[in-house]
Amino acid sequence: MKKQTRRTFIASAAVLTAGVATGMSLTTMETAKDKKQLAHHVFFWLKNRDSKEDLNKLLEGLRTLRKIETVRSLHIGVPASTELRPVVDASYSASELILFDDVEGQNVYQVHPIHEKFVKEYSHLWEKVVVYDSIDVE
Repeated sequence: MKKQTRRTFIASAAVLTAGVATGMSLTTMETAKDKKQLAHHVFFWLKNRDSKEDLNKLLEGLRTLRKIETVRSLHIGVPASTELRPVVDASYSASELILFDDVEGQNVYQVHPIHEKFVKEYSHLWEKVVVYDSIDVE
């Protein structure tokens, strides 16, 4: 058995107390600790790049994705007016960055009726989509 110092005891007690206060069981807390958050970053290039109407429609569609229960955070954006550097690609029209608790949450999102409806109703607006999925390393 690993020797417990006063510091590790206090830290463990604080974590356990926080879990109890929020209604989490020890098993739930251990499972949550082992899961790795997934970031799903999608870039869209519109067919009609200069169309404000098409951009607004796409942004409207992206906002509907917030309703999917496994979406923890959603950032919707357009290219920023930052310094142009060789490493910056501002050729896209819009992007979404969605954070999920884990890969399973992203899997639920992919087949969710709201996501499927988004693709069906808005895919005619874009000519290209690029997806970058990444998982926490810590």
